[in-house]
Amino acid sequence: MSFQPVIPMSGLSGWAFLNATRDSQAEAFEKSPVISRDTTYFETRIGEITSAEDLVADRRLLRVALGAFGLQDDLDNRFLIRRILEGGVESQDALANKLADDRYKALSETFGFGDGGTPATQSEGFGAEITARFRAISFEVAVGDQDESLRLAMNAERELAEIAQERPDSDESLWFRIMGTPPLRKVFEVALGLPDSFAQLGLDQQLEVFTDRSESQLGIARLSDLEDAEVLDGLIERYLLRDQVAGMQAQSANAIALTLLQQAPRQF
Repeated sequence: MSFQPVIPMSGLSGWAFLNATRDSQAEAFEKSPVISRDTTYFETRIGEITSAEDLVADRRLLRVALGAFGLQDDLDNRFLIRRILEGGVESQDALANKLADDRYKALSETFGFGDGGTPATQSEGFGAEITARFRAISFEVAVGDQDESLRLAMNAERELAEIAQERPDSDESLWFRIMGTPPLRKVFEVALGLPDSFAQLGLDQQLEVFTDRSESQLGIARLSDLEDAEVLDGLIERYLLRDQVAGMQAQSANAIALTLLQQAPRQF
């Protein structure tokens, strides 16, 4: 049996406990037999893989590859994954570029099967790079099995720190990546108090709202501001607080509805 993270509470208190114990819990999780076997197998065998067909044919390799990008739920969608990998990302018509979830594009770009040249699987250190991501995300998934909000907070902390270090000509491309990555988008939507109907707006309108509210509410004028640990922490804490309040409100509404039903006269 794999090590299960200990999450005794939710919300900001749960986040504080997780941060205080994260290193020791993650170490215990990564040493569990299932994780150890899968990562060792991947690092040993991935150098033999030269095509998308080879990768999807090996379920154990594919499990690690997909898990490293948070796409573990697609393990049985081998035909789709093969098309994504073989299509690459250089062509505008590539399948990875057409999908709303940018994690597929990251997967295809990282493995490099579809754009000519030598696949990244032949590069020294590639296996270790992917297994490091797999371990981190698998731990997040294990946390999410107990508390989904904490999983999203961990994912945002890791991925936004990486995004903040990129230096494009403008922030727009990075914002569109965030908007196209469901876990990151969810964190910003909740932190900024955006309604469910927000997703129905045009992409340009969404971008404007994200950038304006992030600056006014979170002090994020540019995404590089997230390199400041206090700014990133502020975003995550605001997300967890708003999510916790929404959960309490939902529980209160359900309790009121139950009370009214119990008090309603019975019909015989």
